[in-house]
Amino acid sequence: MKAWRVVVIALSFLLLSGCLVTFKEPLPASEPAPKGLLGKWTSTNAWGEALNLELSRIGDNHYQAVSYYRAKPREREAYPFTVSRHGNRWYLSAKVPAQFGGHFTLGGFELTDKHELVVYNLDLEQINQAIKQKALSGESFQTSDGDGVLIDSNMDQVAAYLDDPANSDVFVEAVRYQRQAKAK
Repeated sequence: MKAWRVVVIALSFLLLSGCLVTFKEPLPASEPAPKGLLGKWTSTNAWGEALNLELSRIGDNHYQAVSYYRAKPREREAYPFTVSRHGNRWYLSAKVPAQFGGHFTLGGFELTDKHELVVYNLDLEQINQAIKQKALSGESFQTSDGDGVLIDSNMDQVAAYLDDPANSDVFVEAVRYQRQAKAK
């Protein structure tokens, strides 16, 4: 599996159609994660493979996602990330591998009343429209896995764009995790 896809899975940013939205700046690490985010989660990917995700604190407002397939528990990938809340939305941010620019990816997430962790990707087409309309600034790039875009707007401008209810369709559900049952 390509390294950037593992990063994305580790943070549950399952890339749709091989597209990647990156940012020059990360989210600021100024806020603790919401109650209930940390712990063990499980899901099934599009190929029917069971995925486990363990989210833990590694420092002040810094976290780590450890992802692995249930069938291969020793093959684990760990990635640091930060969280931020703007308006009613929670976001998380992580560094992408150098071969994809070494910048940062960003996604939304929510904890549902059904004790699910739902993670949202940014829709590349919607982000490209925002660039054309000058709501955001950025440029396209190509990888061997598909198209991408690098947003160079400052994070205050990005947050204002993402928090605007008129732009709620910029997020698409990527994955839904359930709290992992405790072993008996």
